[in-house]
Amino acid sequence: MTIPELVDALGLGVSKVRRLIEDRSLAARRIDGVWKVPELFIRDGEPLSELKGTLMVLADAGFGDDEAIDWLIGPEESLGVSPIEALRAGRKAEVRRVAQALA
Repeated sequence: MTIPELVDALGLGVSKVRRLIEDRSLAARRIDGVWKVPELFIRDGEPLSELKGTLMVLADAGFGDDEAIDWLIGPEESLGVSPIEALRAGRKAEVRRVAQALA
């Protein structure tokens, strides 16, 4: 989702959406010069609440935003699904344990 799409989906102004990214409530990457956030990071018109702490754990493990996004949306053998799918299924503690082990 682009910043304008997030503005519409979240019902927030551009500056507040950018603050969510700066505060690590969301992670974004530039694709063809445009900032984008994976749609899976949003649920019911809100940033996925479990995402912020997980992004902080990944940052502590040395992950940049692009690496964190790749890890979250890619398959994780130890979880049996992608970490973002596990977070969306309520498996926050398990995902964060795996993320901590990456450090």
